[in-house]
Amino acid sequence: MPSSKASSHRRNEFPCPDPRVLRCVRQAALAGLALVLVWPAARGHSEWIGWLPLWLVGMPLAAWWALHRFRLPAAWRNRKASPRRRGPQARRARRPARPRWSQAA
Repeated sequence: MPSSKASSHRRNEFPCPDPRVLRCVRQAALAGLALVLVWPAARGHSEWIGWLPLWLVGMPLAAWWALHRFRLPAAWRNRKASPRRRGPQARRARRPARPRWSQAA
């Protein structure tokens, strides 16, 4: 049974991504950011792939974050949760009933 305990412990750990892939994605993100900042045409739109900053900066940054298994930065992980408000739940105000049309017979 100790092997099952060890395997459950391993699932909770976050393995480091492959450094070669991480370096490639990091370089792509930084190169895309530099390109968008320096070259005005890289801030535009392409007929084939759409908005260029999304593909030059956004997608490499998303891939970089995915390599780290979508973990939040340490500052976000270690912050205290805001205290919950105590009190009654908000209720919708009731409107007075609208008079119905009287039916004339």
